[in-house]
Amino acid sequence: MRLKLIAYLCKQSYSHTKMEKIVCTDEHKELLFQIPLFRDLPQNVKSTLLDRLDYQMYHVGKKEEVARQGTPCKYLYVLLKGQLRADIIDGSGNNVIIEYIVAPRAFATPHLFNTVDNRLPVTFTALEDCILFTASKDSTFKLISEEPGILRNFLCITGNCNKCTVTRLNVLSYKNVRDRFVAYLFEHKKAGSSQIKLLHNQVQLAEYLNVTRPALSKEINKMVKEGLITVDGKMVELLNGDYPARYLL
Repeated sequence: MRLKLIAYLCKQSYSHTKMEKIVCTDEHKELLFQIPLFRDLPQNVKSTLLDRLDYQMYHVGKKEEVARQGTPCKYLYVLLKGQLRADIIDGSGNNVIIEYIVAPRAFATPHLFNTVDNRLPVTFTALEDCILFTASKDSTFKLISEEPGILRNFLCITGNCNKCTVTRLNVLSYKNVRDRFVAYLFEHKKAGSSQIKLLHNQVQLAEYLNVTRPALSKEINKMVKEGLITVDGKMVELLNGDYPARYLL
């Protein structure tokens, strides 16, 4: 299995994605300034930002790979439109979904300035037609070093990415379907609210929880019949407060 994984990563490292270069429009600029990294910047910084970055814009087709596991992170990546899927290849050579990335959002930021090992731990694949913004590592570093506001935003984003990783590992640490689903609900539950909005449809959620869709559907239906939750589309309501959390104890 280990040889299978090594062979896969070697193949990935020498493969090339095909993305169509496009021109940055005013709409793209507006989307760029919506991401936390560049949000709420002074107007004088916004007006010069693109001139200070060595950047490219791409159209990415559905199912195209944006960046691949095992390759060095050389760019700041920002998804301006569309949705990506992040997968990791485990030690047995299996695809394990890590998260879905919805635009507008920067991604892979913790690996950009990693001096020990800046290889990407996952493969990012377009789930639909996407618009991608990339900026070179050197120009991004220069911009961050010159603008304390962007530096602060960058550090916050990196911290949030690490938190997401811990959350993901916490969900997968549970062994059965119900425990994983309940852990997912409570990770996304807002304080003081009994309603949780699912970030994924049931197929995506099954992949995220690393369970089969029929098994997940069966468990959700059982929880509804037991009076623990109600489900309306992507909205789940807890009917007994924190009672379902007892499954995690």
